[in-house]
Amino acid sequence: MDRALRDVPAQAGSLLASLPAALAGDGPAVRALDADGPGAPPGAGARVPADVAVVVRTSGSTGRPRDVMLTADALRASAEATARRLGGHGSWLLALPVHHVAGLQVVVRALLAGRDLTTLAPGPFRPAGFTDAVRALRTGDGPYYTSLVPTQLVRVLDDADAVAAARSLDAVLVGGAAASPTLLARAREAGVRVVTTYGMTESCGGCVYDGQPLDGVDVAVDAEQRVWLAGPVLAAGYLGRPDLDATTFVDVRGRRWLRTADRGRLDDGLLHVLGRLDDVLVTGGVKVDPLAVEEVVAAHPLVREVCVVGVPDQHWGQSVVAVVVTEGGAQPSLVELRSSVAAVLGPASAPRQVLVVDALPLRGPGKPDRRAVARTATERMNHHPPGPATP
Repeated sequence: MDRALRDVPAQAGSLLASLPAALAGDGPAVRALDADGPGAPPGAGARVPADVAVVVRTSGSTGRPRDVMLTADALRASAEATARRLGGHGSWLLALPVHHVAGLQVVVRALLAGRDLTTLAPGPFRPAGFTDAVRALRTGDGPYYTSLVPTQLVRVLDDADAVAAARSLDAVLVGGAAASPTLLARAREAGVRVVTTYGMTESCGGCVYDGQPLDGVDVAVDAEQRVWLAGPVLAAGYLGRPDLDATTFVDVRGRRWLRTADRGRLDDGLLHVLGRLDDVLVTGGVKVDPLAVEEVVAAHPLVREVCVVGVPDQHWGQSVVAVVVTEGGAQPSLVELRSSVAAVLGPASAPRQVLVVDALPLRGPGKPDRRAVARTATERMNHHPPGPATP
């Protein structure tokens, strides 16, 4: 059996109006589409398997839209496991777009908890708007939760009133992109109860909290450091893409696993995500982990955000470039940053250029768009190329 798929605007109100029936199986499955996103694919208005409640559009890293089918059971399993990990069902502040899985899950959690959903005022994320929304949230019953991406957390921590508001929450989930240890330490020192999350649309969003899998979720890392996930939170598959289903959802000894594109390691059962498999840079024949370089650069007192990319280089193949957002647009010392990175990771990982920008281009709910960052870095480097240097 199957059911209809209905497209709704990517607004909390529209989703809340359709989601209860979709989860209960009494109405069509829903897909929240961003008005500024890609149009409906061929076959829009198609039908989906009867157990599918929500379809989430994701472009992934390729830029080609994919429609991920999430069942009602998977969404409930994720929401219930989150409630158990955080200390009970609570009231949620929606600060993320609902056409991405992190925002969708905030709506699902509030709905299953039987709580009213508090939302930010329309428009760009502003610390003052966050502060006002937290005040409104706290007029209801606790515990109180929200979910942010790292760029939003940076803005919160730069505003004293927003920090006080965040400190009043029982948990602030941080995911969607890697949060540097420096940013997390800064938040915790400010008294904000941050919980890091790892997951993707295909796992109903975050399914590993602070390195520990949620109840029912299993994590494995293979010989090439690829992360694999299993459990009741996995998606049913991709709408109209059996080719992707066959390579992404793999049966291993009778159990269905999600084959991710991420690198990681397990230490005493804790997952440490090391970045994407295809993000590794090669400079002078040496592999460089951009996420590891970002962690060192992010510790610089002037740096607020950083994305490390490779730029084509006639001497080294790829030149390691750190693109940063800094306090007041200040220019960090290249010599100082190269020395810091080299001391921790070796000279090959040291950036050959540090470029200051007003903001990092983003994709999805808050991931740095590495392709766009690399294009910006390449254009800037072509105009002001550095001279050859020894590793």
